[in-house]
Amino acid sequence: MIRPVFEPESLPIESTGADLPPVDPARLTPEGLRARFAQRLPWDPEPQEARKADIRDPREAAVLVPLVVRAAGLSVMLTQRADNLSNHAGQVSFPGGSREPADATPAAAALREAQEEVDLDPARVEVLGALPDYLTGTGFRVTPVIGLVHEPFTVTADSLEVASIFEVPLAFLMNPANHEVRVFRWEGGERRFFAMPYPQQGAAVGADHFIWGATAGMLRNFYRFLRA
Repeated sequence: MIRPVFEPESLPIESTGADLPPVDPARLTPEGLRARFAQRLPWDPEPQEARKADIRDPREAAVLVPLVVRAAGLSVMLTQRADNLSNHAGQVSFPGGSREPADATPAAAALREAQEEVDLDPARVEVLGALPDYLTGTGFRVTPVIGLVHEPFTVTADSLEVASIFEVPLAFLMNPANHEVRVFRWEGGERRFFAMPYPQQGAAVGADHFIWGATAGMLRNFYRFLRA
């Protein structure tokens, strides 16, 4: 079934995660994250955008979830994709893309793509591990690779793929009160998705970085993982 085009920012908020428990602040540190990835604790990922039965031959992809180590705390590096791209144009996303034959692992693909898209030196990234694959409605099976980005480093957007680069505090994204569930209904179906709008610094009220879809879904899984 073909899903119609819609404007996610304009859709109503059905619920938030304000009633859910917060993540222990000690886990939102480099030491806490290293300890969590060293553990094998059971946890339940959120339902995915698509079912395996809907996507018979998904394309393998990987994204880097870059957790920047700052004096004020960890922040998540995100990109605003260029408007000319064929997939997810204009959306907020992690650096990443399709896995190529030369990529030995999903982590290798994520690091390569991050270097290509934002010129992030792989040597500045400490890979911690990965979350479960995320199947998107556009036909990708995405492996989210979590990594700490250590200073000093610089980033520069590849203008063909990335319109801008920005950071959001990890504490904001791991606060379930900031996790919205929005719903889109049309004749023949409905779709629910997570959204995590983050105010742009210096911009007018309501001018948010609108984090939604697969990116927000993977961040929600990260919350579930850290809460286990």
